[in-house]
Amino acid sequence: MLCYYYIFFAIFFLSFFFNRIRLSHKYPKNHTSNFSTSTHTPPSYPIIGCLISFYKNRRSLLDFYTHHLSQSPTQTILLNRLGARRTIITANPLNVEYILKTNFTNFPKGKPFTEILGDLLGCGIFNVDGNLWSKQRKLASHEFTTRSLKDFVAKTLEDEVQHRLIPLLELASDGNHIIDMQDVLRRLAFEIVCKVSLGYDPCCLDLSKPLPPLLSAFDKASEISAMRAASPFYLIWKFKRMLNVGSEKSLKEAVSLVHESVNEIIRKKKKEISEKNNIVSGSDLLTKLLEAGNDEMMVRDMVISMIMAGRDTTSAAMTWLLWLLSKNPSKEELIVKGVRQVFGGKNNDDEFELMRSFDYEGLKEMKYLKASLCESMRLYPPVAWDSKHAIGDDMLPDGTRVGKGDRVTYFPYGMGRMEALWGKDWYEFKPDRWFDEPVGKEDNNGVLKVVSPYKFSVFQAGPRVCLGKDMAFIQMQYVVASILNRFEFKPVSIDQPIFVPFLTAYMAGGFKVRVHKRVSK
Repeated sequence: MLCYYYIFFAIFFLSFFFNRIRLSHKYPKNHTSNFSTSTHTPPSYPIIGCLISFYKNRRSLLDFYTHHLSQSPTQTILLNRLGARRTIITANPLNVEYILKTNFTNFPKGKPFTEILGDLLGCGIFNVDGNLWSKQRKLASHEFTTRSLKDFVAKTLEDEVQHRLIPLLELASDGNHIIDMQDVLRRLAFEIVCKVSLGYDPCCLDLSKPLPPLLSAFDKASEISAMRAASPFYLIWKFKRMLNVGSEKSLKEAVSLVHESVNEIIRKKKKEISEKNNIVSGSDLLTKLLEAGNDEMMVRDMVISMIMAGRDTTSAAMTWLLWLLSKNPSKEELIVKGVRQVFGGKNNDDEFELMRSFDYEGLKEMKYLKASLCESMRLYPPVAWDSKHAIGDDMLPDGTRVGKGDRVTYFPYGMGRMEALWGKDWYEFKPDRWFDEPVGKEDNNGVLKVVSPYKFSVFQAGPRVCLGKDMAFIQMQYVVASILNRFEFKPVSIDQPIFVPFLTAYMAGGFKVRVHKRVSK
């Protein structure tokens, strides 16, 4: 085994010095115009670059980057460190627009990114570029029409929330149990996305049962894939994968379980389609993809990408919103009042019963709730950062030069914390900032501002803007409105929770709460 490590370090240092020689020719020492003079760089040293400060702050990279971005006149920083490619991180909306829209073709995800997630996502829509991405995006776009969203509300959401989630919370309230709302919301989101993407019901909202193997495998594979991206030395995970040891061995096992589980669902679905046995043609994404004759491997990778995106993002956003509302009860009261204004209701033995079921049109009217979700995601975005890799040399609008192969990262977490973008009160949870005029207690459904998606980039923007944005908002509004109308959530801990930025962010240790039935006032 020892000889493998000698080989690894020999390969690593040879590749490093060849790379330094290449960079020295591309960016000679006396060539100072490669970067804007106002581009900020964390403390760096010859050869190793900012590796020391990166390593010291490896457990708090979000705050490390945000601090340096706030010190930069252009909200852009440059990172050069031993063992990693040159990286530009920006919180500048002009740069974000240039990367995601203006010169979109020069900033694909790139091979370095797709390698990190390749074992899990394969050739799925979120891990490919070019024609393969265009084809899958066109196929997926048919799932997010207004008609499909209305069906989504009337069928999937109503069944999951009213018949599964609400009874679960009632049991917790009646028994005065402590439950982890993050876990509950992740299970809920997983059930919803499996129904929509696979036409498959994992039945995982029964907290007395262990997590389904598919869900546990997803968690493990996502965690280790994210660790690849955060590794101080990029080649280490590749070497571990080659030897099939440590975390890479665990990743291989988790990915194998995910792929086999989805393949089994595909086999059953194909059989149902061929027999037309009690199945509505085209009722879910998987059925539509298979009926259209698409390649099974592409179908598998595409639905896996959809499951990952649809499950973790919405559950993370709702978890952080519930925590923020627990610290801001007046904002929670405005949400509840908005729900009851839109859907009507009556008092019934201290409980408030809505007169009208949630529907698509009513959910769209709940603007204060949407503003609260936006404000929560500004502070705690489900995806903290996203990277592209430059195909050719370029220059960002702020004057920062980009070299071929450079990693260019836009940073929603940091952008939500820039005083230059959100003002001196950026740290406050203020849904009002999303309205043209401050809302009042009598009318909390004002006119929402049109905020640039390059300033609030949690759903990406440009050609790769999230197709499921409207579905995500409708789902989150339905769930939050339903549970806040009936329940109050009291956190067990008074400590500030820790934001963990894996592939999608989550709350370290979960969100433990006691559930109380809301008393009608």
